[in-house]
Amino acid sequence: MSGQGFTWIDLVILIVYLIFVLFFGNYFAKKEMIGKEFFKSDGTVPWYVTSVSIFATLLSPISFLSLPGNSFGGTWILWFAQLGMIIAIPIAIAFFLPVFAKLDIDTAYDYLERRFDNRGLRVVSAIIFIIYQIGRMSIIIYLPSITLAELTGLNVNILIIAMGAIAIFYSYTGGLKSVLFSDFVQGIIVLVGVTLSLIILINGIDGGVGTIAETLADGKFIAPDEQWFSPTIFEDTVFLVFVGAGMNTLTQYISSQDIVQRFTTTTNTKELTKMMLTNGALSLFIATILFLIGTGLFIFYGQAGIASGMDQDLAYGYFIAYQLPIGVTGVLLAAIFAASQSTLSTGLNSVATSVALDIVEVFDTKGKYDYKSKTKIARGVTIVVGLFAIVVSMIMVQSNIVSAYEWFNGFVGLVLGVLGGVFALGIFTKRGNAVGAYIGFLVSAIVMIIIEFVIPEEINISIWANSLVSIIVAFVAGYLGSVIYSAVSSKDSKREDYSSILDFNKN
Repeated sequence: MSGQGFTWIDLVILIVYLIFVLFFGNYFAKKEMIGKEFFKSDGTVPWYVTSVSIFATLLSPISFLSLPGNSFGGTWILWFAQLGMIIAIPIAIAFFLPVFAKLDIDTAYDYLERRFDNRGLRVVSAIIFIIYQIGRMSIIIYLPSITLAELTGLNVNILIIAMGAIAIFYSYTGGLKSVLFSDFVQGIIVLVGVTLSLIILINGIDGGVGTIAETLADGKFIAPDEQWFSPTIFEDTVFLVFVGAGMNTLTQYISSQDIVQRFTTTTNTKELTKMMLTNGALSLFIATILFLIGTGLFIFYGQAGIASGMDQDLAYGYFIAYQLPIGVTGVLLAAIFAASQSTLSTGLNSVATSVALDIVEVFDTKGKYDYKSKTKIARGVTIVVGLFAIVVSMIMVQSNIVSAYEWFNGFVGLVLGVLGGVFALGIFTKRGNAVGAYIGFLVSAIVMIIIEFVIPEEINISIWANSLVSIIVAFVAGYLGSVIYSAVSSKDSKREDYSSILDFNKN
């Protein structure tokens, strides 16, 4: 292996990639997307493109850099977080996607309005999502930028601006179709690049695959002090990580606009199912590869005598920059950019869509804004939110996040779990109503704030239980609130037919 570090050849490859991705999505969009096409595409995007787009969106640099880092610095316990898809995907396919397809929803929160007959619920949910997504995008710009700055010597703020500006450009011009095709290419780049780096890494390890297998068997897979199961939610056991991450992923599938937006591109449930299954297979494959890379790096640097003291989230980046052949380094750095760009552009487009359709449209009771006007608003939001995320990322450079992956999953559980419980209330019950949904929101939010900020840290629950707790609390409180309100007011909730999965049991 070369060990020469970042060279001008790698820089050229990286620049060529950035130029390519800048124009690729808009080329495939073929025309300027205005109106509903900007938000939902034009119905011509193949299911496999959308599937890879979901995969690329969920595989952010948080996963790209942190999963090998977790395996390098610890064990494979967080690999079971990826297996949580085994829980999330079947539930989403069986209970949520049929409803979304039947109603032909415009956004995730359009569902809540139509299920609970309440526009305010749509607006509140959209605002929660927007806050969550802005925080997420800031992390997604921050993490690869500091890594690339460390490895290339380039100024971190310049990298942050470049990354944000490129995503803003093709999200602004081409809408969802542009984002989908760009995500597709970037997902392929990530798959090829990561797999190639694993092959090179194995060849650089004394003993190759056999040494990796022995290391895993000797406690690197699951350490002796790590538990497989505990009846409590206060410890990071394998079971809790598996179930908790499954709930995290489920909430993203069912209540996060950036993912649900992909489901709005078709009402064909067979295509939706293929999207989900393919995305699951790709996600599990890449997660396994990344964990193998982390373990391989632990062995590689251990054999070189330099493993101790290395920042776990930079371990893979150092290998890319200093151990890969010239040119391959550029490809892998492009893959890091690809992982961030796909997630970032999706975030920008989904926030813009949510503002235009979930907020502006709801308050536009007089029909002042047509779809052309909403497209202009969405593009303005894309610029403003993108610039804001860039600024927040620059601020985050001064902070210290030990494990971005674990921090982010805790963040997802706190924010999206509350939404997930309300979606579950709508899907799994007929009696759920708007009052109950608001009660579920409020009670779950209060419980999660108490857990996160009031309960002493030494007795606090595991971050992997956040989604599980928030979903259950929101659902139970929402259902009880709905039943009590209906009994007291003698009012039945209004909703569209087939807005609950229970409607599908009708003969």
